Amino acid sequence: MVGTPRHSVSVAGIVVDESGRVLVIRRRDNGHWEPPGGVLELDETPEEGVRREVLEETGTSVEVTHLTGVYKNMRRGVVALVYRCVPLTIPTQATAEATEVRWMTLDEVRRAMSPAYAVRVTDAFEPHPRTRAHDGTDLLP
Repeated sequence: MVGTPRHSVSVAGIVVDESGRVLVIRRRDNGHWEPPGGVLELDETPEEGVRREVLEETGTSVEVTHLTGVYKNMRRGVVALVYRCVPLTIPTQATAEATEVRWMTLDEVRRAMSPAYAVRVTDAFEPHPRTRAHDGTDLLP
């Protein structure tokens, strides 16, 4: 169909250690704390994309366990598929895409991240996947 709007698809990994802490990054491009993730490439499955993005941004190999949520940035037209993951290796201190890589508790995540990103982390602790819309910062009703 001519003129049909296009969406971008991104993936993110909520990497949780045995203590319940979450692996997060401080993005090099904007300084924000977020779960590791990025654009899904055309030739990869969502799970492959999550493994690649988490490795690129944290230096950590992960096992992807399950989908925890689907989130749409209404302003930018980006649909994010978010997956819970288990770390298989130890993260690095910083990467080409992250000035800091560290473990945070859920309380620290809620304080450090904007609501649109913190909810991706907290939803990963719920029993069923969620769908949500946001404007890039705040959740929309």
